[in-house]
Amino acid sequence: MLNRGLGSWPARRARMSPTRVALSHDDVHITYAELADKANRLAAALRARGVNRGDRVAYLGPNHPAAVETFFATGLLGAAYLPLNARLTEAELLFVIRDASPAALVVGPGYGAVPGAPQVLDPLTPLPDADPIDAPVGLDDLCLIMYTSGTTGRPKGAMLTHANLTWNVYNHLIDLDLRGEDVTLVTAPLFHIAALAQSLLPTLIKGGRAVILSAFDADRVLELIETERVTSMFGVPAMYAFIAGSPRWAEADLSSLRLLECGGAPVPEPLIRTYQDRGLTFLQGYGMTEASPGVLYLSPADSVRKAGTAGVPAFFTDVKLDGAPVRKPASEQGSEPDGEQGSEQGEILVRGPNVFAGYWGLPDENAAASTEDGWFRSGDVAVRDEDGFYRVVDRVKDVIISGGENVYPAEVESALLTHPEIVDSAVIGVPDERWGEVGKAFVVATEPLRTADVLAHLDGRLARYKIPKYVEFVAELPRTASGKILRRELR
Repeated sequence: MLNRGLGSWPARRARMSPTRVALSHDDVHITYAELADKANRLAAALRARGVNRGDRVAYLGPNHPAAVETFFATGLLGAAYLPLNARLTEAELLFVIRDASPAALVVGPGYGAVPGAPQVLDPLTPLPDADPIDAPVGLDDLCLIMYTSGTTGRPKGAMLTHANLTWNVYNHLIDLDLRGEDVTLVTAPLFHIAALAQSLLPTLIKGGRAVILSAFDADRVLELIETERVTSMFGVPAMYAFIAGSPRWAEADLSSLRLLECGGAPVPEPLIRTYQDRGLTFLQGYGMTEASPGVLYLSPADSVRKAGTAGVPAFFTDVKLDGAPVRKPASEQGSEPDGEQGSEQGEILVRGPNVFAGYWGLPDENAAASTEDGWFRSGDVAVRDEDGFYRVVDRVKDVIISGGENVYPAEVESALLTHPEIVDSAVIGVPDERWGEVGKAFVVATEPLRTADVLAHLDGRLARYKIPKYVEFVAELPRTASGKILRRELR
């Protein structure tokens, strides 16, 4: 084949296992031969509508086989796939569309034309037969433009090449024992990188089956785990918290599950223990869109011993910290878990073949995003213990500096979640005349609580300077579609 990129993957896998099921969605099951044919027909239809090499093809819709077919069809043409966040407002969608200028828009079930967007193609409409498309596509060609969540302002389109995504899959398969017989539940949105590159692509390259759920629902997830005998899945911490809080949780048959991956935000240790108490291998990792996304992995062998860490660097990825040794106040000396005395902290810097090609149309941003010697600045702070395991503690911009001491909101949030009535929390810094900044906690509780109850719970669990000065009780926390807390809205 001339196509060495991801667009060729369905055809390559169909040569090996044409009758195996690649995708399941509701009552529809699509084999690898059928996936290759559908992607080829859609590619021909896009080409007939003027889509050429280097163009962008947008997809707007729910998790659905149509999204997968559009991704591979775009890759067959040497064009770049542009997944649109289906939860954005019309104005937000138009910003992305105008910024990336796609040549075509493919819409999934339940979605229609967006005013000001390019021509629309419905992939559910029967498409005519088409001769096999095998355009020359190289690994360094652009494969995907995925816009970041925009939690800090203007969304930016991260450009990922076929090589970036391929190396990420290699990293994933080296670190995790994914098998051709595995059944992966894809319930996180495919317009974010983890569902696409950590769940879907590794499963398909191995010849496994991806069960696609259009929208997350905790009860439905537990039902599918039982009926489809799901072996692996990825979710953000909030999703796993909802699953564990489902009335079905206690009686659900989870015996088929081998690998549970969690990322997208710091994972509270009480949540990890909830899954480990069910005998499940719960793996925290760390990544970002700009790294396709995998950076750190916690292996199954270390999942209990190093619970709460994000693991060590992926096989083909290098990580270092830009910062000074951890400065511990005297009151906390000797209180760290084993292996964290003498650890270091700093901003995570990443380098490797999975790191992106830059932001679409933003040369100044690209220059600022990397060091002079080519390390990508993540904007996240981590602590590395003496065994080389990293614990991601927070965003650089979210660190609260109170009386000269660094307070990491994620650490405080994890402590809050050990309270039996607290199900969600977020902490931000607010101005204080004496200390410069102090913490304010936003708390979601299942039963009425008083501020004094919350602060008393933290007393003894955290150093005094880390305990928030203010507590506000809310019905829910604002989050992005990928589960990240929108601290900007809280502020």
